[in-house]
Amino acid sequence: MAEEKKSLLYKLKPLTDRLPAVTKPEGHVHFRTKMLWVVIILVLYFVMTNVFIYGLDQQQTIDLFSQYRAILAGAQGSLMHLGIGPIVTASIIMQLFVGAKIIKLDLQDSDDKAVYQSSQKFLVIIMILVEAIPQVFGYLVPSASFVDGLASALGPDSFIDPKLLADIIIVLQLFLGSYLVFLMDEVVSKWGIGSGISLFIAAGVAQAIFTGTINWMPIDPTSAMSLSNPPAGTIPKTIYIIHSMSASEMASGGYERILLQNPNSMIALVGTIVIFLFVSYMESMRIELPLAHGTARGARGRYPIKLLYASNIPVILMAALLANISMFCFLFYTNPTLSQVPILGGNPWLGYYDPATYGTTPLGGLAWYLSTPNGLTSWLLPMLDPAQYGSLAQDHSPIQILAHVLLYLLVMIGGSILFAKFWIATTNMGPEAVAKQIESSGLQIPGFRRDPRVLKRVLERYIPVVTIISGATVGALAAGADLIGTVGNASGTGVLLAVGIMIQFYEAISREQMMEMHPVLRQFFGGE
Repeated sequence: MAEEKKSLLYKLKPLTDRLPAVTKPEGHVHFRTKMLWVVIILVLYFVMTNVFIYGLDQQQTIDLFSQYRAILAGAQGSLMHLGIGPIVTASIIMQLFVGAKIIKLDLQDSDDKAVYQSSQKFLVIIMILVEAIPQVFGYLVPSASFVDGLASALGPDSFIDPKLLADIIIVLQLFLGSYLVFLMDEVVSKWGIGSGISLFIAAGVAQAIFTGTINWMPIDPTSAMSLSNPPAGTIPKTIYIIHSMSASEMASGGYERILLQNPNSMIALVGTIVIFLFVSYMESMRIELPLAHGTARGARGRYPIKLLYASNIPVILMAALLANISMFCFLFYTNPTLSQVPILGGNPWLGYYDPATYGTTPLGGLAWYLSTPNGLTSWLLPMLDPAQYGSLAQDHSPIQILAHVLLYLLVMIGGSILFAKFWIATTNMGPEAVAKQIESSGLQIPGFRRDPRVLKRVLERYIPVVTIISGATVGALAAGADLIGTVGNASGTGVLLAVGIMIQFYEAISREQMMEMHPVLRQFFGGE
């Protein structure tokens, strides 16, 4: 590549090359070693979700990502408060810029791909600060005792404001936790199996579903258990209500409480099971192209092109994008500084809020129309009976609720298609890259000349179409799952992601075991 044609990102290379990173293994990593790293990182993830930010007032903390907490694999008020948000947001920006040719990088070229990855790492650091600083200065409040302690340590003559110093310390903790998440993702990707981001999402969603199903503690742990304060989990709540209510009380409202009432209604549990089974079925659908070895007669195989070819990555990117839109709409309406920004600040068309009553839930505007529905009680019941259930949809009219549902479906499907196309282009899963991969392994499609260009033309009949279908399918599945609802406040999108991730992780384990038994297959699968 000529020097004048190189991307401007090459100028960042002296800086990005010095950023802390995980070294790629030089040779083959044994399967047991990979599994050990996966377990270690998973344990470390759960440890970090339970290490709370030092000096933070947990009672006054407002969680800007509360609607997307399960998807972003974080835990409110902990070192994992930002979760995978900065990593995924940086990935979105890089994909959009490269896909739109604003950043001119050829990801087939090894040098350009290295610059792409190192630049994304630098952008992750920027996004950590972009997401952490606005949250700390207004919504992650340091405790009074922490500020007083700093004031005593600094002394009365200090020129540093103790409150400002407390905020900076919280930002540094968020930065440390988020960058550790990024490094943990690299460890899993390079030394383990699959993706760390996917692993964290699946772990967080599985934990939410488990506790939402069998949690026997009352909804309000500070009060005694009663019919007004039953167990929080679906199964204990159902058993407690049936045991405590008479037949007449069950007929007059008990069944409605069991089936529909939040949290963790029986409909949500059934919806979770239906989503699990349906996604498992969709993951098994694929087109298989016959392959034959060019020199070894009789050696045949198949190249599977799955219906969900782009996997669940488009949904992860869409969820992160909507989470950031929600966060900035909230900041522009409620933050004393950002609310003064012309056009955007305090604009109810973007979204308006009542933090004292509804927290970060939008009451209207664009933020409300793009917000994630949380089960049937958030949209279907208010449409059918506005008088009784209207408050569950912030008292919007049935027409507005219908518009919310349709717009959310449209945005999820359209956005997932767009990100699916970008993802395939930036991860060497397009027709040209796959054709080169098949050809380099000595395989060809029977009846066709052994030539990457011929393979490319055959694959172009399938991969672009399947990519669009894949993006639309996962987008529709995620949006439909959100509309049905799930237990544990995991969100339908979270359950969709978790099921897909677990199936892919199982397939990755099978592939790794196969490569251990047949080392010659490593070249085809891209192993060392």
